[in-house]
Amino acid sequence: MNGCLLKIKESYSGLTPSERKVASYVMHNPDNSVGLSIGELADLSGASKAAIIRFCKTLGFEGYREFALKMATDIALSRENSADKQYTDIKAGDDLETIIRNISHNNKQAIEDTIKVLDKNEVEKAIEALRRAGRIDFYGTGASGLVALDAQQKFMRINRFANAYADTHLQATSATLLTPGDAAVFISYSGETRDVVELMDIAKAAGAVTIAITRYGSSTLSEKADINLHISSPETSMRSAASSSRIAQLNIIDILFTGIASEDYPEIKNYLELTGAVKGLKRLHERS
Repeated sequence: MNGCLLKIKESYSGLTPSERKVASYVMHNPDNSVGLSIGELADLSGASKAAIIRFCKTLGFEGYREFALKMATDIALSRENSADKQYTDIKAGDDLETIIRNISHNNKQAIEDTIKVLDKNEVEKAIEALRRAGRIDFYGTGASGLVALDAQQKFMRINRFANAYADTHLQATSATLLTPGDAAVFISYSGETRDVVELMDIAKAAGAVTIAITRYGSSTLSEKADINLHISSPETSMRSAASSSRIAQLNIIDILFTGIASEDYPEIKNYLELTGAVKGLKRLHERS
């Protein structure tokens, strides 16, 4: 999981002015940035060495040496397949074949970019918190609310006490009744959705473990959360990003679900068989 350039782009709006000097130089001169000493980068970007160290740590690196190594790897990989890694905007008047190809490509790219910014340690923490939780609440509005409902359906199938509500009043009531043994998952691409941020405040006051699924970079939601699961998706004028970000969110839910299933497989297998049998009874009988 690398993605230095992606992390810089996603984090840019939350950087300090001095850190942005470093980010701007690296983004506009990626090839020339490889192999520079910290002093050389400071001279070229107009930032201090201290600002460069802060910049590296903001991106999640221990220091400049680790950043420089990851950056070199990132540039080498991007040279190999840069033509296949660009998001494609959807334009009015596109023919159906173009729409099918571009939407599918953007959705796939959102998952691949999410892998680059996703922290494995945070995923492990989230899986463990969900395994231990007596109750799990999933919160989201709009398209993210649909992801919350999908998560509820998955986790209920493995006998986890899971809730997801579309109504904001029910969401607030549920969050108020959480306890220190529970977990709450908040889904918002921007990390600035007022209702979702307010719900996190309620859940934290109740003592629940809070998990955020949101874009990489600084946001109100990620700053408040105990555990952060970051996603990445394109920003395009016709908002195919809304679709791509939902796909990335759903992918995170699948990772969490499968992670728990892997840890508790004997128990999970039994629950899946039981719920699968019930679902089978709900199907219409096939005609002879």
